Amino acid sequence: MADTAKTQQVDDSKQAAKAERRAVKLAKEIGTFARAHGGAEGQIAYIGHEGTRIVLVGEDGAWGDLVAPTYAVAQSAVEKAGITVHEEFDGEFAAKVKTGPYEWSRMAGIQLGGPSNG
Repeated sequence: MADTAKTQQVDDSKQAAKAERRAVKLAKEIGTFARAHGGAEGQIAYIGHEGTRIVLVGEDGAWGDLVAPTYAVAQSAVEKAGITVHEEFDGEFAAKVKTGPYEWSRMAGIQLGGPSNG
């Protein structure tokens, strides 16, 4: 019985270390995005079994996203990166996003059955 508990502790420790490494890597990617776009803000959204999406919006209106394996990893990553995190993607935050012809043709293609790579 003691061996099972010890094995579980080792497994938990390995998983925690792996989650920490992933959070650090995501934080570096967030930092790179923020430096390239004059700063950044974000929003975290659980997307189901696939993980948690971190949407980033730069001060210049550029946007991108990253996927973390869990909400906890995503939360840790944005905290490490030091960015402002919004509860929802609406209003003033959403208005900061600048889209161009590529995004509009891509969205229209998906919605209307047109070309997916405009």
